[in-house]
Amino acid sequence: MRTSVKEVLNRVEAAEGISVAGWVRTRRDSKDFSFLEVNDGSCLAGLQIIADAGVKGYEDIQMMSTGSAIRVEGNLVASPGEGQSWELQATALVLLGSAPEDYPLQKKRHGPEFLREIAHLRPRTNLFGAVFRTRSRLALAVHHFFEKRGFVYVHTPIITANDCEGAGEMFKINTDGANLQDGEHFFGKPAHLTVSGQLEGETFACALSNIYTFGPTFRAENSHTSRHASEFWMIEPEMAFCNLEGDMDLAESFVKELTQEILDGPGDDFGLFSKFVDKELEPRLRMIVERPFARISYTDAVRVLEDSGHDFEYPVAWGENLQSEHERYLTEEYCKSPVTVFDYPETIKPFYMRRNDDQKTVAAMDVLVPGIGEIIGGSQREERLDVLRDNMSSAGLREEDYQWYLDLRKFGSVPHAGFGLGFERMLMMVTGVQNIRDVIPFPRTPGACGP
Repeated sequence: MRTSVKEVLNRVEAAEGISVAGWVRTRRDSKDFSFLEVNDGSCLAGLQIIADAGVKGYEDIQMMSTGSAIRVEGNLVASPGEGQSWELQATALVLLGSAPEDYPLQKKRHGPEFLREIAHLRPRTNLFGAVFRTRSRLALAVHHFFEKRGFVYVHTPIITANDCEGAGEMFKINTDGANLQDGEHFFGKPAHLTVSGQLEGETFACALSNIYTFGPTFRAENSHTSRHASEFWMIEPEMAFCNLEGDMDLAESFVKELTQEILDGPGDDFGLFSKFVDKELEPRLRMIVERPFARISYTDAVRVLEDSGHDFEYPVAWGENLQSEHERYLTEEYCKSPVTVFDYPETIKPFYMRRNDDQKTVAAMDVLVPGIGEIIGGSQREERLDVLRDNMSSAGLREEDYQWYLDLRKFGSVPHAGFGLGFERMLMMVTGVQNIRDVIPFPRTPGACGP
């Protein structure tokens, strides 16, 4: 039975009859033996293999080059070399799959731009192996967070007829070969890929109280920044009987707990990020965990930015969206901590957010973190039927398209709130990786749809 490299390296005693399999990172030949480093992706480190010339399968050693897949049987012994506790004295080698000389991941450092062009191979590198193991660990932490608090996991549809954000940046779904007449739609009406599971999530919150969704979302936004992608994953909790303050409390706890999970996790992957990606990563994450999040209204935030004397690229004005440079100033220079900005102008927020008594702002909030900017956006939802109808009319939405959503306010309406966290932005925060394309296995961006 195969043993993972991670399991072997974590052993506390020597053993005989160990079998491992993986990909060769390096091979060094001497007259009567060879050193091979093998990694199977289970951890950052590789396992050193010592193969004497007489062992079974040694005749294929010259084909066991970088990138080749092999299986090794042998005895685990203490290693006299520095930086490693164990090595495997091979008793048999099996070449499973050779890698010719044009294997693109030879032992040298490759830039992220080059590796994006070979997304099918980049998980074999140290950096991307660490990134995607961290992605897996963080996804599991998401489910643990909500499970401990009694939330129900709901799968909302990927195909929808509703534009949740009202921005119109949606991917329309067409069909080929469905024998439809001109003007007919496969689903009976125009359909799109979802930009959010929130509206459908609200229906379950208004029945099960506390729910969350975790799945892919799609934005047809022609943006080429390092923070935007056309396909990304969102985590969206919805809570009945909850107001904006409760929403902000949960959002803060969520960011802190996910961050703590990474700090408490395996040190090899996090050590790579701290040493080679962002040397300020660990102190910044510890600050996020240890300090209370500052809270400031949008109006006060605009005043702070206007009075800062900072020369921003984008002008600051009440009624305009805060830009990334504004968000980072608030977190990194003014508050020196994560910041929750709340009570945004109604004119820059979607129709479903609860209108405040001042008739100018809505009960919305964004969580901003150092190094990233906005990582969470949320709000108390508008539970009053007449106000929601007014909001929809102002947004140019037809009531008949959202009758089911209006019914939630007609039949047993309750105050409720929720938020969305961009999973990839959270990964960027905890790894220090600066480009969203490098925390998604197969990034989809304008003009780019890889394997």
